[in-house]
Amino acid sequence: MSPCVSVILMVVAFVNGARIEDDIQSCAKVQTASAVVPLGSPVTATCIIRDDCPLATGQDVQWRLNDRLIPGISVASDSGRIYKVAISDFNHTRAFLTCCVQASPIQVVGGVEIRAGYPPLAPQNLSCQTNLTTPNTLTCSWDPGQQETHLPTKYTLHTKIWDSNEKQTYELPTGLHQYTIPRSGFVFFSEMEIYVKAVNELGEATSLPMVLEPVSVAKFDPPRILKVEVVPKRYGCLKLRWGLSPHQAWMHDFRLNLEVRLKTADSSHWSEQPVIKPTRPVDQCRLRHGTEYFAQIRVRYRQSPWSEWSSSQSGVTLESAPTGRLDSWLKVSGDHTHKQLTMHLFWKPSQQFRANSQNVSYVVSVQKLPAEKGKLCSTPRNYCTFQLPRKAKKVYLSAVNAAGKSSPTEVRIYQIKRHTVISEIKAIPRDDRSLLVQWRSVDASGLTGYVVEWSPLLKTDPSFIQFETADRNQSSLVITGSFEPYKPYGISVYPRFKDGIGLPQTVNAYSRQRGKSPKTPGGSHKENGIIQITIVMIVIAFGVGLSLLIIFIVVTCFSNHKRLKGHFWPIVPDPANSSIKKWTSDSAQEKFPAWDKKESNPIYLSHLSFLNLPMKLSKEEDDLWSNSAEDTSDLGESICGSPFIPGYSGSNSDSVPYATVIFSSPCCSPPPNEPHVYLRSESTQPLLETEESFSPKCYQNMASDGMSREQCFFGPCDDCIPEEGANTVIHWDDFPFLQALTMNDTPND
Repeated sequence: MSPCVSVILMVVAFVNGARIEDDIQSCAKVQTASAVVPLGSPVTATCIIRDDCPLATGQDVQWRLNDRLIPGISVASDSGRIYKVAISDFNHTRAFLTCCVQASPIQVVGGVEIRAGYPPLAPQNLSCQTNLTTPNTLTCSWDPGQQETHLPTKYTLHTKIWDSNEKQTYELPTGLHQYTIPRSGFVFFSEMEIYVKAVNELGEATSLPMVLEPVSVAKFDPPRILKVEVVPKRYGCLKLRWGLSPHQAWMHDFRLNLEVRLKTADSSHWSEQPVIKPTRPVDQCRLRHGTEYFAQIRVRYRQSPWSEWSSSQSGVTLESAPTGRLDSWLKVSGDHTHKQLTMHLFWKPSQQFRANSQNVSYVVSVQKLPAEKGKLCSTPRNYCTFQLPRKAKKVYLSAVNAAGKSSPTEVRIYQIKRHTVISEIKAIPRDDRSLLVQWRSVDASGLTGYVVEWSPLLKTDPSFIQFETADRNQSSLVITGSFEPYKPYGISVYPRFKDGIGLPQTVNAYSRQRGKSPKTPGGSHKENGIIQITIVMIVIAFGVGLSLLIIFIVVTCFSNHKRLKGHFWPIVPDPANSSIKKWTSDSAQEKFPAWDKKESNPIYLSHLSFLNLPMKLSKEEDDLWSNSAEDTSDLGESICGSPFIPGYSGSNSDSVPYATVIFSSPCCSPPPNEPHVYLRSESTQPLLETEESFSPKCYQNMASDGMSREQCFFGPCDDCIPEEGANTVIHWDDFPFLQALTMNDTPND
């Protein structure tokens, strides 16, 4: 980094006025005509170095603008050495000009900060708006201009009330271009002059003054329509009662401008009425009879901004009898030979027709003046089907409402002519709401016109049938309506003659279609139908396959219930429901008697083992039995091993050891005179592999008269030694599991 740059902070302090008392003793001083100059203008500076400055003795002097070296010149002087520099185009908005001595290192002896920019532009587009809500204020804003001045610019807002000659000046914070004048600074109905002044170090500019009456620049809140009502005995008129918002109700007596706009209930277009000087209430006339209208209003004072539109309110004008004619289209079907004809009559309002009511019905009659005797049908819909009376050549169609009936529209009965006139027809979509129908005629002699009829193919209700008429010279017609995209429509063109209706030509079309163009006659509809049928078949096949899979899984689970249960939950013997009446090997069944077969839900023991143990054991042996898992492991193996299961060896077996019972005498010796002493482990859970070497607690020890306490094999127990004089006979009924092990003398032993 340049040494000049390293002392920038010292130079900034110097040029910003931080001078000390001994400034006169400094080595050098840099002077310019102005520290703020227009951007791009020339700049000159002078560096005066005293002769006794030790830093500059015998050294050359150079100029630097920021860190860039610029050439300068030396001027002889008696008061010291003077050096000048000239910059032809100062294009920095802010830069440091320093005077340096070419010592080692380079020394800065003086410097100055120079800023550049533009004078302010006159503020533009000054506008003000009065706020009539609480608190009342007058807010003015302006545009400072597109050019950046690069210098701090100060704005002030100046006002003068003409009636009182009162003047006010409002200073704005830096960067703001609008100001809100409090209520004390203006009078609603007194004119005042307002202008803005911009000032910076290069000059000042003032906006054009504007003169206004504060109330004339007030934007009102949206007004309220209180009620829309009918004007008595005046057809096509509505009366609007309205008011201002509560905060601005005090302005109601002043002459405000009012604008009203209306639309019918079935329209989306608003019709704006001329601006009027409002009265209370406001009448709106020349409206359709018996029609529902929605109304909105907005207000302003003189040339002030319009308020926003009010919310809508509706009203219905008085009803009158329908006027105008109806356009009709009559189709004939049936047996012409036997005069059994069925009429299908469709109609729609013409451009001149006015229902003049919200509830209109239609009457078809064979008489010009509708009467019950000649009435064929009466309906609120747009079509009617009826049997044509004999000798009838025409029928009459009338519209009826509560106020009266329209003039009847005559509908002539035309016969069907077996004559083909139209040779080609096609339909081209224009947009989502219209289709262009084109046709070509082979023979136009005797033609009076055409009837174009269309309806959705997926809806068979006759109310969806629409029609349009065309002149005999036409060969195309744009039909409009609520066409649904991707839905097929049938379009027919009928030739019309003076004495009948010719055979039609029909085409199917779409207003919007996926894939092929909708102008293909019939093909597009068929292709779309095939796609829909294919999708339905795929969905049905998937549903059937899924159902079969679910049924197969359920059946498999129920049929292999025991196998699945044995795989996830091993079968555990239940002592309460145990039985040894059936053995797993044939040899066991031969050696052991068959027991009671009346047990419900029996679970069979897998094997039974016998072990000879000495009658008397010392206490050390007893403790060894009770406390050493290593010694008792062989016992567990012996007890669990079975002579009836080939290949069985202790803990490696698949069987589940559940309980162990030990008798005090060998099983092969003759029964002793005294009762047997038996022991059983107190386990209520299956004996796991780690528990096969166990030290069970005494379950029941029936000690004989000559048995000592030490013979309680499984350790001391309070109930091992019976009380004196107690009956020592074993009650097998109290121990169902042991009862199953009772060995009775039988011929099979």
